[in-house]
Amino acid sequence: MSKFIITGGKRLSGEIEVMGAKNAALKILAASILSDKKMIVTNVPNIEEINRLLELMEAIGTEVHREGSTLTLQTKEIATTELDPTLVSKIRASVLLVGPLLIRSGEVRMPHPGGCAIGQRPIDLFIEGYKKLGAEIKEDNDGYTFKCKKFKGMTYIFPKISVTVTEALMMAATMAEGTTVLKNAACEPEIQVLAEYLNRVGAKIEGAGTNTIKIEGVKELTADTYEVIPDRIEAGSFAILGALIGDDIKIVNCRPDHLESLWAMFDRMGIDYQLGKDWVQVFGGVKIKAVDVQTHEYPGFVTDLQQPFTVLLTQADGMSLVHETIFEGRLFYTDMLKMMGANIIMCDPHRVIVNGPTKLYGRRLTSPDLRAGFAMVLAGLVAEGTTEIDNIYQIDRGYSQIEKRLQKLGAEIKRVVD
Repeated sequence: MSKFIITGGKRLSGEIEVMGAKNAALKILAASILSDKKMIVTNVPNIEEINRLLELMEAIGTEVHREGSTLTLQTKEIATTELDPTLVSKIRASVLLVGPLLIRSGEVRMPHPGGCAIGQRPIDLFIEGYKKLGAEIKEDNDGYTFKCKKFKGMTYIFPKISVTVTEALMMAATMAEGTTVLKNAACEPEIQVLAEYLNRVGAKIEGAGTNTIKIEGVKELTADTYEVIPDRIEAGSFAILGALIGDDIKIVNCRPDHLESLWAMFDRMGIDYQLGKDWVQVFGGVKIKAVDVQTHEYPGFVTDLQQPFTVLLTQADGMSLVHETIFEGRLFYTDMLKMMGANIIMCDPHRVIVNGPTKLYGRRLTSPDLRAGFAMVLAGLVAEGTTEIDNIYQIDRGYSQIEKRLQKLGAEIKRVVD
C-alpha cells in the first residue's frame, strides 16, 4: 500500500498539463470492441481505471499495444464472454463492455460492477435499457447473464439522467435493427465525442449533446484513429488548486469551454483568472467570497468537482451551502475536513454548510474515493503541518502521477510505499 505525505502551507506557481479525459477514453476503448478492425487511440491517460479496463479487454480477446499515451487495439475474436470478477469489482466502467460483447457474441456474463463507493449507483437503468433493446437478462447472487441475438430499435425515456447509461445504450443501438430514440439523455462533452467517433466509423447518430439522441442502426462498423479530448475534471481540479494556494498557475492542453459553470463560480467569488483557447491561468492570493453551489448534469456544475470546490470554500469569506444532487453519499468525506479544522455542518446526506475562512491542520486521512481523494490532497497542501493520505490507489484511478506533477509547481508531496 502507498500513501502521500504532504507538507502544506506553500504557495505554488508554474505550468501544469492536463491529461486525456478518463471518462472519454473509457468509452472509446469499450467502443473499439464493436468492430474487429484495428483502432489507434492517442492521448490516453496512464491511470489505474484505464489499465483495469484494458486488462478486462485483454481477457476477452482484445490485442492491446501501448506506446506512451498511444494505444493500438484490435478484437479479432471474442475469447470469452465471462468478465473476470476480480477486475469487474474494481471498475464500474466494465458495464460498458456489455453492449459491444452482446453485439459480437450474443451472450455476456457479468459480476456486480465496482467503482467509487459514493452512494447508490444502481445498475437498474442499464438493465431496463438493455431489456428495451431486446436483451434477456437473468440475475443471481453472483451477477448477471445477458443474452441477445440482435438488438431491436426502440424509444427510451430515461427516468433519471445518466451519463454512462446514455453512452452504453447509444453504443448498443448503433448496430440494432431499426431506429432508437433516447429521450432525457445526458449532454456531457464525453457523449458528444463518443458519438462523433462512432459516426466516423459508420454509425448514424444525431442529437448527441442534446436531450434527444436518434440512432439509426447499421450492419457494421469500421475503425479509425481517435485523439482523446483533455480531461475537464482534471483541468477544473487544477484551476481550483490555483485559486486555493497558487500565486500564478497556468493550466495547458485543456478545453475551457467545457467548464463554463466553474468560471461562473470563480466570477462570483472574485477569483482572478484568464482563459485562452486551450489554456487557463489562475492568479491566487486574493480574498475570495463564499458562494452557494449545487451540482447538476451538464452544463451545470459537475459533481466530480464538488469535493475540491468544497475545500476551496473552507478558505472563502462567509457561509456557503453545498448541495450535492447527483449522489447521496458524496459528502461524507467532509468529516475528514472537519478533523483538519474546517467549520462544516452536515444538514443531510445531500447538503452541507461551510463557514470560512478557517485554518486547516495536517492530519492522517484515508482517501474514500477518487475525487474526495484529490480533495484531501488539496486540503493537505493548504494545511499547516504534515498530512498523510492512505488508500491513494483511489486517487491513482483518475490522476496520473499526480505527486510528480504537483512537485513541478513547488508542492511538497511525496509517495511512500509502506
